[in-house]
Amino acid sequence: MHALTTAQAYDGSAIDGAAYVDVVDAAHHAPSWLDGLISGYSTYGLALFALLMLIGWWQARHQNAAQAVKALAAPVLTVLAFAVSTALKQTVQENRPCQSLHVITLEACPATGDWSFPSNHATLAAAAAVALWFVNTRLGAIATLGALAMAASRVWVGAHYPHDILAGLAVGALVATLLAVPLSRHADAVAGVVGRGRLRLLVVG
Repeated sequence: MHALTTAQAYDGSAIDGAAYVDVVDAAHHAPSWLDGLISGYSTYGLALFALLMLIGWWQARHQNAAQAVKALAAPVLTVLAFAVSTALKQTVQENRPCQSLHVITLEACPATGDWSFPSNHATLAAAAAVALWFVNTRLGAIATLGALAMAASRVWVGAHYPHDILAGLAVGALVATLLAVPLSRHADAVAGVVGRGRLRLLVVG
């Protein structure tokens, strides 16, 4: 059953497998402290975006209710982007590069069925970054740098091909933008409704 599942899955190594191997090889020759730093960020770095969202909401609720609504929506937009990414994973069903190319990676090779395309980490980071741009440009800029670093780290640790992270960044940014633009246009109206209810303290400092 394991062999059958692997055989039926999509092999993306023909796209940029050589570039992936070059990056993984560079990781093996890099100083251990650098590998540890990148691996740590790859594993736990998504917490940075949660922290930036919390800061954005705290600042926004002391500015105006409309900005607070955008801040509260940021994690929702991010989760929705994650849902789209997950659906794409199940549709494409691309094997992890460590499975197709049989290379040793910094991060343990996931089990068969844990699909590679697109990168959920890159999707979440990109969606969070775009959502934060609508809340606070400074936080958005920090999150954008963090998203690019997160995406790159996923190739470095061997979890994804370069095309996986590029697709993840695109999916996250696109979904978040498509949802954030109309929300921003109606943020004042939404803030008015929320401000009159039990959730008033979430939008008014």
